[in-house]
Amino acid sequence: MFRSYLRLLLFTFGLLVGVQVPGLIDAYSQRVEAHLLESREGLKGFEATAQRFFKGDLQALVRHYRSSDDPVFNSDANSIESLLIRNQLFEREWQALQGPWLTRTWHVLANADSQLREETLKGYSYQILLKPEALAWGLSCALLLATLVESLLVLLGWVVLGGRRKAVTESWR
Repeated sequence: MFRSYLRLLLFTFGLLVGVQVPGLIDAYSQRVEAHLLESREGLKGFEATAQRFFKGDLQALVRHYRSSDDPVFNSDANSIESLLIRNQLFEREWQALQGPWLTRTWHVLANADSQLREETLKGYSYQILLKPEALAWGLSCALLLATLVESLLVLLGWVVLGGRRKAVTESWR
């Protein structure tokens, strides 16, 4: 009886963990999109200046600022360059999140920007989504976890018992 409850508990735990995956991916995507829009907004004025004087080349604007003897312009060149680098990061992240679900999942779990992932995890509130993909993730994780733990326990029992099973005696009669 205890073993049945343990199986049920493992399955439920796996289900609850699995349904979090699509929610986490959505939260990460929303965070990347918000940062990307903010980054684009921050570059608008500089892009307008670059368009007017350098045919839209922001790098030429940065080089122009750097070539100035004025320390304010040099400082602005650093600021613009850091905005550009940050914008490129968000653009790459956004592009990575436009693929199929498996690619998005792998990216968020393995290749995502660590700072953005940590930021997302800190702000993430656990939820149970009733979307087909969340249910599929939940059931898959539940079955996988239950199967792995059950197999591990059976293997451990087999090793401890030396590959033999104990004979079951009927003691109720």
